[in-house]
Amino acid sequence: MKFLLVGINSKYIHSNPAIYSLYAYSEKMYGDIIDLAEYTINQKTEEILADIYEKKPDAIGFSCYIWNWNVIRELLSDLTKVLPGTDIWLGGPQVSYIAKEVLDDFSNVKGVIIGEGEITFSEVVGVYMNQDNKDFTGVFGLCLRSGFTPPRETADFSTLPFMYHSTEPFNNRIIYYESSRGCPYRCSYCLSSIDKTLRIRDMELVKKELKFFLDNNVPQVKFVDRTFNCVHEHAMAVWQFLYENDNGITNFHFEISADIIKDEEIELLKKLRPGQVQLEIGVQTANEKTLDAINRKMNLERLRYVVSEIKNNHNIHQHLDLIAGLPYEDYESFGKSFDRVYEMRPDQLQLGFLKVLSGTLISSQIEEFGIAYTKQPPYEVLYTKWLSYDDVIRLKKIEEMVELYYNSNQFMNTLEFLVRAFSSPFAMFEALSDFFEINGYFVNSPSRVYRYEVLLNFASEYDFLNREIYKELLTFDLYLRENMKSRPGFCTDINADIHKDFRHNFYRNEEKERKYLPNLEQYNRRQLSGITHLEPFNYPVWDIERLTSYSNKVVKAENADVLADEDDGNDNKNENLSLHYVLFDYSIRNPLSHEAFTIKL
Repeated sequence: MKFLLVGINSKYIHSNPAIYSLYAYSEKMYGDIIDLAEYTINQKTEEILADIYEKKPDAIGFSCYIWNWNVIRELLSDLTKVLPGTDIWLGGPQVSYIAKEVLDDFSNVKGVIIGEGEITFSEVVGVYMNQDNKDFTGVFGLCLRSGFTPPRETADFSTLPFMYHSTEPFNNRIIYYESSRGCPYRCSYCLSSIDKTLRIRDMELVKKELKFFLDNNVPQVKFVDRTFNCVHEHAMAVWQFLYENDNGITNFHFEISADIIKDEEIELLKKLRPGQVQLEIGVQTANEKTLDAINRKMNLERLRYVVSEIKNNHNIHQHLDLIAGLPYEDYESFGKSFDRVYEMRPDQLQLGFLKVLSGTLISSQIEEFGIAYTKQPPYEVLYTKWLSYDDVIRLKKIEEMVELYYNSNQFMNTLEFLVRAFSSPFAMFEALSDFFEINGYFVNSPSRVYRYEVLLNFASEYDFLNREIYKELLTFDLYLRENMKSRPGFCTDINADIHKDFRHNFYRNEEKERKYLPNLEQYNRRQLSGITHLEPFNYPVWDIERLTSYSNKVVKAENADVLADEDDGNDNKNENLSLHYVLFDYSIRNPLSHEAFTIKL
């Protein structure tokens, strides 16, 4: 007997914690007959089919989600042809709430495991091993062709075994971890709201398991707790443990509700190593009527305060989410929600779209809210009473602009200066989307480096008087990310004698004195010039406030048709125009943004 558990992930770097947890629970009794196999949705289905076939399983269990359901359905159509004697089982959130429909659609599926699966799966395997007639009706938590068996009671979460013995299978992949199950909130669009029981894993177990990750120098551990900080004492205990046991390497990702964070938690988070923790915060909307309609209670002002306090400490990456297509949120309202979140300056701003999932409350309200959504996964909203399909299409294009120019973190200084030329951040990304549309960039996507040229042309169209400033801002942003040898055309000619002489003298002196690069003392001047970069600037692009002040004077002077020369109390009126050099040291990078360390010379 061989039972194959299959996980089909969205990317190679992901893993499937569900199949590892099922295996861990059954390992002592049935570990010798259970195999695991992981694939990605990017693989050809015929390759996956062939690999499963070659394993010759007697039974297969698929872990089903919206991102892999289309691939699994395609496999289901062919598996029985090549493995006619193999039983097929399904489980996971994609099928738990439509189990009867799934069995109707796929006559070759033996049954569906409903909800939490560790104990149920173990008992299914037990039937294979201990019964000749293979009668599964005595196993709770199943949907069979004969009907549903009694529902499975949720397990004591602390009795479930730790799913990891070795980190070797997860090299270069994200490891997932769960310290609680369930969610106390009732957001109408979320499957987690269906699980009415919040269960916290015993803290001593959690510490032992986290120590395993720390001892093995795992690069990243992603907590899959739906609202990690819903119990204050639990969150404090975990963060305190991480603070006291930091290995200087591992990053921990948490999905939290920021508005319930207490000041005590903020102070503890401020003590963590930069890059040790990252937070994902679901804002979803700033429309109060929408929040009421989706059963989401949130103090927006407290959330803004918490995000600001954490951001000001420069040690934690914050990822804020919005959802388009929620009830009572039209295009204008969504733009206002976007602006409120953008003003918090998160490290990432994800603009997502409502997914109508079977089993959620909102799936029963589609007529009330006029929601239409795609028939196939990911069941994404097409339009609502308040948001037309035209609006959704436009928001999709704005989403792409946010991903390319904001979430890439490659243009942060340029965007911070550019946004002042628009009525709002949302208006800026609207205009950028229109610019891409007019110039055909959505069809012929510009290369990564050419996106700098595109943004320069866009900025010049809306803020032409500051075109020279934008050239330097984009140069600054470019070299913060990487030491470019092939320079875009808008960059200053650094081969002019004045710049060549400065570089020559700087690296010659630095080889002797090690004034600016003491961390690179093992390198000679030629090597130093290769692993660092010197760039001349006429404008203080590293100081957006000063840059804006200078720009305002230029615009004022241009509008008055004279050079502004009033006394502003600053004896050095032309300081912004004096030549500066910035040294980019790529051996030291910001752990949050990965930007090079810079020194103004």
